[in-house]
Amino acid sequence: MAGVKGLEFSGNGQWYQFGQAPNPTLPWPPYQLSQYLADIDYATPAARVQITRKQIIEPGRSRPTPVEQKVQQSINGSTAWNVAVPNNSAPGTPPATTLQAAAVEERTAEIWSTPQGFLKAAVANNATATTGDQGIELSFAVGGKYKYVGHINGQNQLDSVKTWIDNPVLGDTLVETKFSEYKDFGGIHFPAHITRSQGGHPVLDLNVTEVKANPQADYSVPLEIAAASTPTVAVKSEKLADGVFYLTGGTHHSVAIEQRDHIVLVEAPLNEERSQALIAKIKEIIPGKPIKYVVNTHAHFDHSGGLRSFVDTGATIVTEDANKDYYQHVWKNPHSLKPDRLEQSKATPVFSSYTGSHVLSDGKRTIEIHSIAGNSHNDAFDLIYLPKEKILIEADAYTPLPANAPPPETPNPYTVNLYENIGKLKLKVDKIAALHGPGVVSLADLRKAIGITTAAK
Repeated sequence: MAGVKGLEFSGNGQWYQFGQAPNPTLPWPPYQLSQYLADIDYATPAARVQITRKQIIEPGRSRPTPVEQKVQQSINGSTAWNVAVPNNSAPGTPPATTLQAAAVEERTAEIWSTPQGFLKAAVANNATATTGDQGIELSFAVGGKYKYVGHINGQNQLDSVKTWIDNPVLGDTLVETKFSEYKDFGGIHFPAHITRSQGGHPVLDLNVTEVKANPQADYSVPLEIAAASTPTVAVKSEKLADGVFYLTGGTHHSVAIEQRDHIVLVEAPLNEERSQALIAKIKEIIPGKPIKYVVNTHAHFDHSGGLRSFVDTGATIVTEDANKDYYQHVWKNPHSLKPDRLEQSKATPVFSSYTGSHVLSDGKRTIEIHSIAGNSHNDAFDLIYLPKEKILIEADAYTPLPANAPPPETPNPYTVNLYENIGKLKLKVDKIAALHGPGVVSLADLRKAIGITTAAK
């Protein structure tokens, strides 16, 4: 350990997309990992992980045609960034470098969840050792906040590391890394098999093929990242109809709908910071009315991470029955690492749940909520429709491409399924307020995306 200032290890296996389970009871979706190359500098600390992956289509699910994704995930001190081609980009789009402020905790945990890294951190943070029948347990806290617990077995090998990081949905989330099949890699004692789970489900299963000490890797922060400050969460408002506002200003959008004496908000994505910005903007554009209902399209973490903020305000969460059961369970987890408002208020969640379809009406405006039946993206997945305004609101089933981008060669099955559901439900759609993408589009744009060039009769 003393002679290893840094480490490089590579291999292949499987990677899993955290927080994107197609059903709250299922594991994170799997990807084939053809390359995993990690370079670590323990002194800074810093790391660069280069991944090549392709989604594995689970039995019984229809997914977009898998494409090989190459992404570089880096951290240097308290700065994290990615280099990758953005999702849903047109073919030939060059990789973009993007700040990943929310990833600092996780990537720091990965540095100290390697055998040499854990032992270095244990020494630096005055670890406590406890001897038992099965080996030695070492525990310590990094920065007085992040707890690490490692187990050394009877062969004097570190076989597991546990630590906890914050997640807006799960709260204090266990990250457990296990090491097995130790062998000699050119003089470095290192596990040939590494598995990692997060939130109770696997996120990495790696077969290590090569290990090197003290690599000469480039951990420098790109100039555009070094010059960038953490972006302020800003919400922009676009009026779609009287009392209907499209709330954008980031990667995820929402829609605020005014009723006689209250407001219905469709989607509370990402985290509490986004939710607080949404609340401020809604008070500005629709003053004097409370947000009574928040409609949640599905349980993927990027679309549900801000819900707890609205529970704290007393809003009712409108979601499918399967999602309600999940939220009731996971929202009981402690949020001690980053206490949010609900952690402090201990407010009791109020739900209006359903299966199939649901209607919210104030006698003047009707809001229809329909399950997107048979969509493999998620098993409890909804669209929202305003019949008077002929506006459809949806997330992830259809993400419009930038203007003038050619449609995909193979239609996205999620989008094909959405179009089929629109037909079965006999919805008359003029505008589509997609909760990802460049803005509001028409039903004709959706038809074009799936290769239909003539309007249905």
